[in-house]
Amino acid sequence: MQKRLARADVPVDMTWDLRELFADESAWEAEFAALDAALAEVAPFRGRLGESGATLARCLDTVEQLQARLMRVSTFAYLRNAQDGTDPAYQAASARVGALAARLGASVSFVDSEILALPDDTLGRFLAEESALAPHRVSLERLVETKPHRLGAETEGALAALGEVLGAPYAIYQRSKASDIQFAPFVDAQGAQHPNSFSLYETSYEANADTSVRRGAWQSFSAGLKAYNNTYAATIATEVKKNVAIARLRGYRSTEDYLLQSHQVPHGLYTNILEIIRAELAPHMQRYQRLRRRVLGLDKVLHCDLRAPLDAGFEPPISYEQACDTLLASMEPMGAEYVDFVRTALTQRWVDRADNVGKSTGAFCSSPYGVHPYILITWAGTTRSMFTLAHELGHAGHFGLAMKHQRFVNTRPAMPFVEAPSIMHEMLLARHILAGSDDQRTRRSVIMQLLGTYHHNFVTHLLEAELQHRVYALAEAGQAVTATLLNRTKGEVLQGFWGDAVEIDDGARMTWMRQPHYYMGLYPYTYSVGLVAATAMGQRVAQEGSPAVQRWLQVLRAGGTLKPLELMQLAGVDMSTPQPIHDAVAYVGSLIDELEKSF
Repeated sequence: MQKRLARADVPVDMTWDLRELFADESAWEAEFAALDAALAEVAPFRGRLGESGATLARCLDTVEQLQARLMRVSTFAYLRNAQDGTDPAYQAASARVGALAARLGASVSFVDSEILALPDDTLGRFLAEESALAPHRVSLERLVETKPHRLGAETEGALAALGEVLGAPYAIYQRSKASDIQFAPFVDAQGAQHPNSFSLYETSYEANADTSVRRGAWQSFSAGLKAYNNTYAATIATEVKKNVAIARLRGYRSTEDYLLQSHQVPHGLYTNILEIIRAELAPHMQRYQRLRRRVLGLDKVLHCDLRAPLDAGFEPPISYEQACDTLLASMEPMGAEYVDFVRTALTQRWVDRADNVGKSTGAFCSSPYGVHPYILITWAGTTRSMFTLAHELGHAGHFGLAMKHQRFVNTRPAMPFVEAPSIMHEMLLARHILAGSDDQRTRRSVIMQLLGTYHHNFVTHLLEAELQHRVYALAEAGQAVTATLLNRTKGEVLQGFWGDAVEIDDGARMTWMRQPHYYMGLYPYTYSVGLVAATAMGQRVAQEGSPAVQRWLQVLRAGGTLKPLELMQLAGVDMSTPQPIHDAVAYVGSLIDELEKSF
């Protein structure tokens, strides 16, 4: 049985180089202490923000500098904990950063309260008269939008001071997932024993061509989750109750309205995404699973079979170096400067691709302002790994450009746009491979990869969003959020989508335990928004070429200076109507049509 490596045994070239964040731990400690002391720099502005536009600008500049420094300090701690969550020193550093962030939040909480207490015409006059306030215009305008839901200054300060406590459900879930939960080894049909873990299951076993490996891993994985069923239900219940309570304190009509405030999109976009995709996509995806059952000769399709390859004989391993070459070639339509950026990310250890005990599952891109993005992935040597890397590089390219052209305060757009650039990379990769080959099996393979992307974002994450939608409604009605309720509701969501095409077993009902997104507000539905936008944008690039690419680069450079629908409109995609959603679902149907004809 293959043994998973400890972090210390991983080849260094497979790890990221964090020295551009901090040269070493002592440098991080020094900055941590310096930043903690610097929190006092904002105190002299208390009670003075109405004096003049210049005073307000100096205060906001000070807060921005503190927040940018905190991002760098917290990213270093977060990335080390992500590379090995079993290390007590990394756990402690992560907790210390959480406490520091809470202290910063408490120190600056008066700023928003004082700004919102200004007479109605004062802020407008300050913005008109003081040019130093220009970089803060967007954030100030969005702050004013929250005014009807702001509490008193003392209450806001208390909530800010409790930031670390309010973030506890996510911290507990991540700590347990990285350090405590264990999965028993399993034996395949040939008698070979395999180790199991979150990372191994999601990167190696879930899409394994061998049914005995896939289903054996699933049994092991489900048993491991079951041991923590009530514990993780308690963490989600705490997160839900926290959000319900804050929404009511702030006077929102619903918890969803509260959580959508920061997304800067109409509530109708959220409901359209949930309703249209579930209704129109389900028949297509059910066809896909019936095709899978027929081609693979399965007795039935279980949840663990959803990603089984249809053409396992055409799934050659791909090295990291080969994938990098293909990715760079696929990015050429974005221009030489963009390709050089991606090349640097791939060759200068911005990517941590090893598998080791304690490493965070899944993949992510972290972009500390003033440094460069860092990507975590567990490389499995598959085409799916290449598409996942393309996805994270899309985040890196987006925030690399935004950091280059915007100040810290204007770097990040609201959440519904964040996934569009990453999925756009996957579209470029797929189009590049298809354009370079006339081979039917190659085309079929790429279509399956695209369907994997759509499954991940239009099914996995959208059904997470549907679970959230139902659970928040139940919690607001006074229902207790327990493991029994979560298992039952998740099962109902899955059964409603898959119908009789997929058998929903107990392991499937517990899949809410796999994802951290439930602790990130209403994050899950935004993947679908990004996929709709990326689908439309990919088609425009194919039709228009350079003009569409230039619009897209302009959008990436804009960072957070525009709202999500405005960014998409600038790119030439009108998300104010449901038509792009209908079009994206229809495109998925066309892919499945072609796949059915090829078998």
